[in-house]
Amino acid sequence: MDILDLLLLLPLIALVGFWFDSMRALEVARNAGKQACLRQGVQFLDDTVTVSALRLGRDSQGRMAIRRTYRFEFSDTGDNRLEGTLILLGARVESMEMEPFRFSQ
Repeated sequence: MDILDLLLLLPLIALVGFWFDSMRALEVARNAGKQACLRQGVQFLDDTVTVSALRLGRDSQGRMAIRRTYRFEFSDTGDNRLEGTLILLGARVESMEMEPFRFSQ
């Protein structure tokens, strides 16, 4: 293997690593959204989250990590769609917000 082969292989390895990291973060976000909806007594719709933003950020130790913003939908009545937002830094949930909704008794 010469240097040119190595230079062509490195971006491919980085891309595969990013893809695996993204799949892991997606699963963390999906589970966090599902658990938040369960705690609030609302329905987590479509059993999915979608990434809406990617950028770099620093964790509490100052290390660079990817900050991903995910959106998900939930329903409080079963006939509407409300939106929630999750922000992950690396594989850790940094914050979560949900649109205001009715509490059903």
